[in-house]
Amino acid sequence: MCHLFAMSSGANQIRATFWLLDAPDSPRATGRRTPDGAGVGAFDPDGSARVVKQSIRSRGDTALAREPQELSSTTFVAHVRHASTGRASEENTHPFVRDGRIFAHNGVIEGLGKLDAELGVAGTGVYGDTDSERFFALISREINACDGDVGAGITAAARWVAHNLPLYSINLIIATPGELWALRYPDTNSLYVLRRGPGGRNARHLDHASPFSEIRVRSVDLLEKPAVVIESERMDEDPRWRLMDSGELLHVAPDLTMTSRLVLDEPPAYQLSLDDLRPQAAASQTTAVPDLPVPASS
Repeated sequence: MCHLFAMSSGANQIRATFWLLDAPDSPRATGRRTPDGAGVGAFDPDGSARVVKQSIRSRGDTALAREPQELSSTTFVAHVRHASTGRASEENTHPFVRDGRIFAHNGVIEGLGKLDAELGVAGTGVYGDTDSERFFALISREINACDGDVGAGITAAARWVAHNLPLYSINLIIATPGELWALRYPDTNSLYVLRRGPGGRNARHLDHASPFSEIRVRSVDLLEKPAVVIESERMDEDPRWRLMDSGELLHVAPDLTMTSRLVLDEPPAYQLSLDDLRPQAAASQTTAVPDLPVPASS
């Protein structure tokens, strides 16, 4: 399954280091399916989006993804891709940038010919052949139609897809220099959120490692600063992780205030199961390692 990761430190600029993949011979990499791409995005002090990403065709083709990526920002987005649609290429590798926003997606949307027809000229600037980049273009069109209201744009685009196209999942993250949005829909793939105070649960810096992909994130600055983290799976055993509801749109404001609302309260018109998907797409949506158990609160 593609791994979504996002983090906001609110108004605080912090440093964070990302390892998107382990070395080919590392114990964590052994036996794992080779991903098709990996990338991380953040924002420069002037608000410009900056993305580092690499397509992956073999375990030996991961030099950039295995190097530590040290970034300073207030918001971050990372993604490890297991392709459901489109070849392994840089154009198809997440995160994507459009209109100064960073986007990553986990799921499968079919009926791309119908989506292209709906996009029309709004599809200009779609350089790859993924469902994800097309979905982002639709969201961007709707944001513009809603006078820059990102939440309203996400809602309008997600509702159109849910009503008109076959889908397995449209989980997504969008980031701007000071804000995050996350949508989980439907309940086929997970998406978790954690509000983390300074030092977290055990008065430590942030050091998260995925139980099913190889992504790892560390931030010493979060020993003394708060953050909100959004991830496909729980990356530590903090009992405060919350699984987002199906149809829930979460917004993280610059002061780290979190607000949620249910924007899709019905199942998709054309819900796909794993059995409905092509073998490549079905494999991209399965988790390689069981989820972490949640310990009882102390």
